[in-house]
Amino acid sequence: MKKIVFIFCCFIAFSCSSKKGVVEAKKETVAKEKVVVAKVKEEVQKKVTAMKDASGNLVGYADKESFNQIPYSAWFKSNHKAYNTDSETIAKIKEPIKALKVRAFMGTWCGDSKRETPRFYKVLEEADFNFDNLELITLNRSKRTPDNLQQGHNVIRVPTFIFYKDGKEIGRYVEYPRETLEKDILKIVTQQPYKHSYDRS
Repeated sequence: MKKIVFIFCCFIAFSCSSKKGVVEAKKETVAKEKVVVAKVKEEVQKKVTAMKDASGNLVGYADKESFNQIPYSAWFKSNHKAYNTDSETIAKIKEPIKALKVRAFMGTWCGDSKRETPRFYKVLEEADFNFDNLELITLNRSKRTPDNLQQGHNVIRVPTFIFYKDGKEIGRYVEYPRETLEKDILKIVTQQPYKHSYDRS
């Protein structure tokens, strides 16, 4: 009888110990996940550096949320909402754009940027583009940033949307479309012959 009681007690102790171990393991996993999430958030926050300059224009790394503040929200939201996208062409963009990264340059002082940037975001959204692969840089009227983020990219006019595959530029959209925004993007992402609006070569 004593042996049975002893075995039973050992079983309970082992069971409780196992459960405790599982609980502790789960807590450790959750803690690690929280650290990873915190790091990701920190990286995103570091990436968005755009600030208003003396003229009231955004300068630096930005994202869509950067345009939620006045006065940028007035033109961004209205132009984003008003643009009627070409769903047929966007459907053709979805697959090839998955393998690409985009570096976009625009100016919040520029009429063309105010028109094209909200439209560009809308097209990318409907193409299910991964926005982790978009780098948006807002420039001052001299088309620069204090830390020269524009350097090496030959940005003469804005907006300029540069598409990269495996680290190499495959095309760029400059200021306004040759056909339509969607059709121009489709040619770039599928690497068809394409010259932007100022390419006279």
